[in-house]
Amino acid sequence: MLVSEYGRQQKMDNNDQIQRILFDDIDVRGVVTSLEQSYQDIIALHNYPPVIEQVLGQMLAAVTILSTNLKFNGKLILQAKGEGSVSALMAECNHLNQCRAIAQFDEHIAQDLSFRQMLESGHLVLTIEPDVGQRYQGFVPLENETLAECLADYFQRSEQLDTQFSLACDGVKARGLMLQVLPAAQSGSEDYQRLSMLAKTLKVTELLSLDNNTLLFRLFHEEKCRLFSGENISFKCQCSRERSEGALKLLDNKELREIIGERGSIDIDCQFCNSKYSFDASDVEQICRDKDSVNKTDLH
Repeated sequence: MLVSEYGRQQKMDNNDQIQRILFDDIDVRGVVTSLEQSYQDIIALHNYPPVIEQVLGQMLAAVTILSTNLKFNGKLILQAKGEGSVSALMAECNHLNQCRAIAQFDEHIAQDLSFRQMLESGHLVLTIEPDVGQRYQGFVPLENETLAECLADYFQRSEQLDTQFSLACDGVKARGLMLQVLPAAQSGSEDYQRLSMLAKTLKVTELLSLDNNTLLFRLFHEEKCRLFSGENISFKCQCSRERSEGALKLLDNKELREIIGERGSIDIDCQFCNSKYSFDASDVEQICRDKDSVNKTDLH
């Protein structure tokens, strides 16, 4: 039996939302996510071929699911790096469910490559970056054909947690479903195996077309589970003029002045959202004065 949190009826339109699933009396958690407008906002900024749009959609679905593990202010970054037609894929999501993504690839990429084929000799990197505190990073080699299988492999290797992902993107929306044994539970439990087998019957067309209530009923109508209230997902780039200025402050004053002397301005482009931040000679002189002032203060 599928029920909503506190018995409330969930709305049927689950686009741009993350919803958690809790199975009563079973040590398994679930998450279902859907990105449509947020996904379109991201890919509209770039002229990606369909194969890249679809794999980036899967990356976004995955990273929004994984971000539900964040217990602090910060962001989670999912990267896939390789030596094939795609050199890098990156998607990130913060604690506010604001996400962005980017791809670096060969413009002549074939349109029928699997995830593993496009990232030859690749690896998957998961980075947790809190606003305050220590950064954590883990990685696994890409030894499976799909992103979903590679993510399951990551959790099995790094945390010994049985995990299953279903990810899909059709260029219009991106969807994802995850099941995972709770960390305190015994890995490989019969309950997880049963739910996992049910989830494997889900077709890509169903994942992309069914609302969350219908999808969960389709899979787990014989289970007692709760579908919690949705959390909204949106596209938002974290770039800003202030951050760009901070990057310039890492350079030596002499180097900054030499660049201005040669170019007349320093332009910083954001690859995620195509924003451009331009700094002229007066801006650079102010940055240099600010740095000198801080250095003098530190000496005292």
